[in-house]
Amino acid sequence: MKNDTPGRIVLLTASHRVAPGLLSWPAWRALHDADRVLCADAGNPQLPYLREAGVAVEVTAPSADELVDVCAGGATAVVLTSGEGDRALTDGLARLAGSGSVAMPDLELLPGSYDLPGARLLDLVEVMDRIRRECPWSSRQTHKGLAKYGIEEAYELVEAIEDGDREELREELGDVLLQVVFHARIAQEHEEEPFSVDDVAGTIVDKLIHRHPHVFGDESAETPEDVKAHWARTKAIEKQRSSVTDGVPLGQPGLALAAKLASRVRGAGLDVPLPAGEGVGYELLALAVRAEAAGVDPEAALRAAARAYRDAIRAAEGPAAGPDTVEA
Repeated sequence: MKNDTPGRIVLLTASHRVAPGLLSWPAWRALHDADRVLCADAGNPQLPYLREAGVAVEVTAPSADELVDVCAGGATAVVLTSGEGDRALTDGLARLAGSGSVAMPDLELLPGSYDLPGARLLDLVEVMDRIRRECPWSSRQTHKGLAKYGIEEAYELVEAIEDGDREELREELGDVLLQVVFHARIAQEHEEEPFSVDDVAGTIVDKLIHRHPHVFGDESAETPEDVKAHWARTKAIEKQRSSVTDGVPLGQPGLALAAKLASRVRGAGLDVPLPAGEGVGYELLALAVRAEAAGVDPEAALRAAARAYRDAIRAAEGPAAGPDTVEA
């Protein structure tokens, strides 16, 4: 027989990013011990699993006053909230509690499941999937058609890093991530060799574990140089390359290309003299190799100098120069 206490209301939340039915032990215990379990949404994905577990769920949307009445006499009511939350109900309970005229039940917010790090990536995959199906522009895109955007977004990310703008950095990282998810979604539709974003993630996870034996295996690395040596040895075995230049993309900017080749040469312990020749190209090559040997990124160094040049140009133009200035 129940006593005359006001009872207890449990608002049970569950993340839509976690498979339905995967609830915490406190959540299952509260569900089994409750006098009544209520849910306003007949399509709540948790319902089939609760019923299979023997939990009787009433599909109803009680008002705050009705829910307080349900708990009269010391009863416990568990309310399965929607993914967006039940604002009307919680506002109503707050109103009743603030009025002081109602003996309020104990109110508890119980997370039945919660997001793990990276859970919002599931939202991105879901949104991208819908956009690919329903957007007239996105549904027609191809890997080749999107290639230029990948390059643009990468440069914008570099610019945000160099500017030190944290808000811009977060946005540009998202734009680069979008390119990855977009290409992976397109790849799903390939008739002969489809792959998904999970395949992409699985591939890089396997690669990272394999190339970090000092973290996931028995090898040791005390310095960044040791890590680079591990990485180079593992990569050489994986790729079975015949030259240290294999895998260096020739389409990258010239200074970066020269520095990358110089890095490969130095890492392999080769003694390769620079090619002799006249002209600014050979001069830039020598500068890029010298910069790489000194630990300087020649592309970044040139961009920094170019920015200083831009600022000097704006200063020379005077206060009239601004964003509305049109280049002839």
